[in-house]
Amino acid sequence: MINVAILGTGKIIPEAIDAMRASKKFHVANIWARPHSRDKAAALAERFGVEKFTCDLDDIAGDSTIDFVYVALANAVHHEYAQKFLAAGKNVIVEKPFTTSAAQARELIDLARSKRLYLFEAVTNLHLPNFYAIRDALPRLGEIKLVLCNYSQYSSRYDAYKKDHAVAPAFDPKLFGGALTDLNVYNLNLVVALFGLPKKISYVANRGWNGIDTSGIATLEFDGFIAQCTAAKDSGSPSFFSVQGDGGYIRSTSPPNELTSVELVIRGAEPEIFARNEFAHRMIHEFVDFGEIFERGDYSAVERGLKVSLDVMTVLDATRDGSA
Repeated sequence: MINVAILGTGKIIPEAIDAMRASKKFHVANIWARPHSRDKAAALAERFGVEKFTCDLDDIAGDSTIDFVYVALANAVHHEYAQKFLAAGKNVIVEKPFTTSAAQARELIDLARSKRLYLFEAVTNLHLPNFYAIRDALPRLGEIKLVLCNYSQYSSRYDAYKKDHAVAPAFDPKLFGGALTDLNVYNLNLVVALFGLPKKISYVANRGWNGIDTSGIATLEFDGFIAQCTAAKDSGSPSFFSVQGDGGYIRSTSPPNELTSVELVIRGAEPEIFARNEFAHRMIHEFVDFGEIFERGDYSAVERGLKVSLDVMTVLDATRDGSA
């Protein structure tokens, strides 16, 4: 088993621990929290039978039995903590979004490469078998004309944000929150992983009282087609991902981070349905992938993943100015 230390005590941590265990690749050996969250770390350790918890980063950095560190902290500090543990010689998994800028992403990538360390961004949809089904079906669609995706989910924290001006990290501009980095980043990862960097990028958003984008639309222009990526935390609607070509279309009517089922329709042929995801929970596939890549020493797979991470951060950089 691969020993992993977890940084953070947020809502995603119980899901991540369950997914790591279900992957049969990772063993959670330690949970770190800031001093004010010590009780949360203790409760998580007791709940999941994790043998250690700590508020001292050096306890993890100096532990030779720890293979990986999983960074699941506020978006704005991903770079800081990933950099610390890469410098300490640890392999790192960083929750999405990878960093807050392409420059930060390059720093982490260069550091990992210099030490031949494994560095992964945890973006669930890029590890799902149904994602590979979409990728493999693209040539059958003919010339791509439109890519449309929507991940809209009314946030459980939006009422408090709107009525009481309570700012959770997901609604804090200083912490790199917002609909773009929380939800739309899944859409962007799908588009960039399938088609690469666009030639032009624009972003328009509805903004809350503190300037955070509560919903918005990113438009990515490629040679010959346009991709439109929509996400919302201030409203909800059915989510989907679709690619339209002059020979047919492929679509998933589940949230873009899950891709639970995919329909391929080629003009003049019967629809084909793909439901290839092996696990019910979206996070298990990514931890299986990370574990297998590490076990077989496949650094080329690390490089492929990091290229997507850097390209997505390049797109996010461009949205700050509204266009690029």
